[in-house]
Amino acid sequence: MVGVVPVDVPVDPSSPEAQRWIVGELAKPEYQAAKPTWFDIASKAVLDWLDSLFQGPGGSAGPVLLAVIVLLVAGLIVAAFFIFGRPRLNRRGAKDRSVFGSDDTRTASELRASAAAAARLSDWVVAIEELFRAIAQGLDERTIVTVTPGTTAAEFANLAAAALPHERERLIAAARVFDGVRYLDRPGTESQYQQLVALDTSIQQSKSEPIAVLA
Repeated sequence: MVGVVPVDVPVDPSSPEAQRWIVGELAKPEYQAAKPTWFDIASKAVLDWLDSLFQGPGGSAGPVLLAVIVLLVAGLIVAAFFIFGRPRLNRRGAKDRSVFGSDDTRTASELRASAAAAARLSDWVVAIEELFRAIAQGLDERTIVTVTPGTTAAEFANLAAAALPHERERLIAAARVFDGVRYLDRPGTESQYQQLVALDTSIQQSKSEPIAVLA
């Protein structure tokens, strides 16, 4: 029950008795329930801080808001750089996805040896790239399909499949694997490499007539 202070009796706020009345009144549940929690206090502090950021010298939030947005975008770009790494310079359009570089003059045997060496190091990206080139170079050496530095993996696979129709599915799949590790940053796997080994072995044992030339 709330105590009643006679209205006709003056109360001295500095007196010990008045202070006890005030402390006792504030200690009641209804006052404690209305007391701000630590979360309320922290939230207000954060909101006040954010409000101060968005208020420029003249009370306008425009310049400050723009600066904050620019900083956030820059932060996201830096974070993406560290998470995903620098974009590969050789990520090009489909029309530029050539199998060979203009200065690559290795034979099919040399390319197979390079692929095998990479496979021993579990470098499946290089192993797959080199073995696919070996397959293309091998057919070129046999004059079944002529390739040039501008020939893409898909172009080679389609023409080689015309000469070796029984290998169509594996040739097209191999071209996709090559493009994936070469141009799409896919890691490549031992299983994919072994599939190319089987394809290369089968093609070397097959016979076909020359049917196409890529200029």
